[in-house]
Amino acid sequence: MTTGSDPLTHGALLDLFTLDIEDCRTRYKSFVCQILQIKELSSTASGPKRYRFVVSDGENFVQSMLATQYNDLVTSQAVRKFSIIRVTDYSPGFVKDKSLLLLLKVEVLSEYSFDKIGSPEGIDGKVKPKDTSKVQPISANSNTGTTFYGTTGPSNPNYSTVTSNNSTSNAQSKMSSDIAVSKPPPNFHPNLYTIEGLSPYQNKWTIKARVTFKSEVKHYHNQRGEGKLFSVTFVDETGEIRATGFNDTVDRFYDVLREGEVYYISKCRVTIAKKQFSNVHNEYELMFERDTEIQHCTDIAATSTLPMLRFEFVDSLGKLNDVQKDAIIDVIGIIKEVRETQQITAKSSGRPYDKRDVVLVDQSNLQVVLSLWGKPAVEFSGQPQDVIAVKGAKVSEFNGKSLSTLMSSTVTLNPDINEAHKLQGWYESAGQYNSFSSMQALNGLGNATGRQDNLKTIKQVQDEQLGTSESNDYFSVKGTISHFRVENFAYPACPNEECNKKLIDDGGVWRCERCEKVFDQPNYRYVLTFVIIDHTGQLSISAFDDVGKILLGRPASEYIKMQDEDKDMLLDEFGKRQALTYIFRVRARRDTYQNQTRARFSAMSATPINYAQESTNLINMIKDYKI
Repeated sequence: MTTGSDPLTHGALLDLFTLDIEDCRTRYKSFVCQILQIKELSSTASGPKRYRFVVSDGENFVQSMLATQYNDLVTSQAVRKFSIIRVTDYSPGFVKDKSLLLLLKVEVLSEYSFDKIGSPEGIDGKVKPKDTSKVQPISANSNTGTTFYGTTGPSNPNYSTVTSNNSTSNAQSKMSSDIAVSKPPPNFHPNLYTIEGLSPYQNKWTIKARVTFKSEVKHYHNQRGEGKLFSVTFVDETGEIRATGFNDTVDRFYDVLREGEVYYISKCRVTIAKKQFSNVHNEYELMFERDTEIQHCTDIAATSTLPMLRFEFVDSLGKLNDVQKDAIIDVIGIIKEVRETQQITAKSSGRPYDKRDVVLVDQSNLQVVLSLWGKPAVEFSGQPQDVIAVKGAKVSEFNGKSLSTLMSSTVTLNPDINEAHKLQGWYESAGQYNSFSSMQALNGLGNATGRQDNLKTIKQVQDEQLGTSESNDYFSVKGTISHFRVENFAYPACPNEECNKKLIDDGGVWRCERCEKVFDQPNYRYVLTFVIIDHTGQLSISAFDDVGKILLGRPASEYIKMQDEDKDMLLDEFGKRQALTYIFRVRARRDTYQNQTRARFSAMSATPINYAQESTNLINMIKDYKI
């Protein structure tokens, strides 16, 4: 009850933890309490903050947790120490034999201003969690189906039940007896949580989540013997979590869980995530156990709100420069090129692996190579101009920044998400006409040397005699292509990406002396020589395949075919690529030929002019003159 001297509902907290559920609902549609303490708890990097309160009714106090949708009350300081609140929805319970009150709906009574009211005592010494039928999560507004961490699912959905029994003998041959399928009773999920709300401190919970990834079964051998495992990723509206099953649970649940389907999952162990084995953004993960229950949800209304996948994309491919080696990221881009599948032999084990490289581009005007491995490489169906989204790609620094899929990676073509629609619109309207700089060429030598590549004029390059010292020099220069040398602009290279050596024409077939293989056709690669000019002079530069594709806009093999069929058309096409301006990243090195030493310049990358950025640079230069 509320006394005349203060607004608190004295005695309410003790009743919540001792009365039957129905009595609580009848007696306390709401109650008023005072906040004695507010503490921010640690949370996941991607999840919302969580706040723990100590609340008092003037006679007793108890630890409580504030529903995350009310976090703004704390951040805006609408509630603070000694604030008075009315609680209209709540769930009393126990965590490790400690009382915990979940504050699901609250109102701030700002008209009251008090110091600490009364001399409340801790409630833990007065109640014990011995009768869980009396104390379990409840809702004063039971019709809303609202819990501390979100909204519950339908009370009687259409699903089948998949439950692991206690038998441990020959699970593989008795799978049908280990998995029971039945109709659950009504209101079977009173403790429905969201993934965001899971922690090792809760016991009775159920989540409704979609399977977005299921691994293959992996067999292992260690000191304790042989075993097998698999993992899945569950996702709901609030987050994602990885779940792993070992041995018997592999037999019971592997064939039951299917990618894209929705399930109710309960009675798993919640543990700290092993980040070295997971690309899922959650500080916790689940372990399937003997008593784990998994129920297939087939009610369309209950499943339609769950996302198919959750992504946390890097801002753009250009931002890969800021990502550390071996980081696991989500990335999205337009497919520019799909290369043929190759078989790579691992040096450590000698086992062959299938590999396919896919070239991605986006609005940063950069391109990066994504390597697909194994079965996804063989079965990949993406085509140029498709949008590709990869969850859990690994960043490497082989020949600059590149990406690789892992066993746990998920590759999605043309996903129905805003980022994909924006990329598709950009590419169709402008991107398909752009030239893209290679991420490999852009990063390869510059990052490795640690040198600063200042933008120089051609005259500065010549005056400073770059490329004449013992070590290589690196610089950037803005230049316009004056002309290309059309003779010998490409060479017949080995199709093996790891080789690229020049092939020998051997009477109708092409032979690679390094790989000791014979090919029907070579893979032509650029070896260009061209001249650039600026307002101070001219410079002769060479470039290889990555840069050549940027400057000439198509693979070398197409120009070779054109050269054989129509030489005049070839000259016209080369002429169209002249008079274009780029920012070139250049390596200058000393070269000696017939006892004469001179500097040779090689373009490591070519970036089309960003006129907005160039305008900003010129404005800043003018400001430096302080005119």
